[in-house]
Amino acid sequence: QYSPDNVAGADGHVDPTEITFPGCSCLTSSCVAPACSCLCRGENYSALRLRPAEEGQGYSRPLFECNAMCRCSESCQNRVVQRGLQLRLEVFKTEKKGWGLRTLEPIAKGRFVCEYAGEVLGFREARRRIQAQRVQDSNYVIVVREHLHNGQTLETFVDPTYTGNVGRFLNHSCEPNLVMVPVRVDSMVPKLALFAATDISAGEELSYDYSGRFQNLPITNQEQKSSEEDNGLRKPCYCDSHTCASFLPWDSSLFSTP
Repeated sequence: QYSPDNVAGADGHVDPTEITFPGCSCLTSSCVAPACSCLCRGENYSALRLRPAEEGQGYSRPLFECNAMCRCSESCQNRVVQRGLQLRLEVFKTEKKGWGLRTLEPIAKGRFVCEYAGEVLGFREARRRIQAQRVQDSNYVIVVREHLHNGQTLETFVDPTYTGNVGRFLNHSCEPNLVMVPVRVDSMVPKLALFAATDISAGEELSYDYSGRFQNLPITNQEQKSSEEDNGLRKPCYCDSHTCASFLPWDSSLFSTP
């Protein structure tokens, strides 16, 4: 079933449509930092493009868009991801990777492309679904971990297997042209937004790094050890990039018993 937005999973653990954030009180057509409470950490976009992280920052600052409770207009420049898909994309059959997704028009670096939307699950249901899969089954469950300054980790589990959007057709690449950014609008449940990491030509296949590493950062010793232990369950990577890791990224945490 197609859904452009996240929906509550079968376990009912998280309701992604719940509005819990207070809105800004800006009465202008477009909010500006630092006057807007949603932009207290700085501007998110410039001409609808994601603003790059500051050099040497060492971390990604949280990104909040204006929400349903804000008094600014629908044309506010801090409303990008919530407007949904604005580009012409095409699902197509690849040679080795099953279905894929490509763009029918050029995409400028920093432009929002699409969301990875589906059922938002709790940990137990996500683990149950992962463990029930056979090796030949497609795995659509994504786990996004955000590390906070106080040492805590926020986990988001999204599964578009049964209900999802066009993002489910995106393939992995060890040298991707998209980057995933958690964007919050109405609540702490993030939208998993995919932005162009470089200028993308019409007809080019769209991809992102399933592991969360961007631009193929080196694999740590611990990750390499885990990879060798779990190779029996891992699937080959066919991205054909110069730095291909040979296998698709693997997260063994959902297979272990807590």
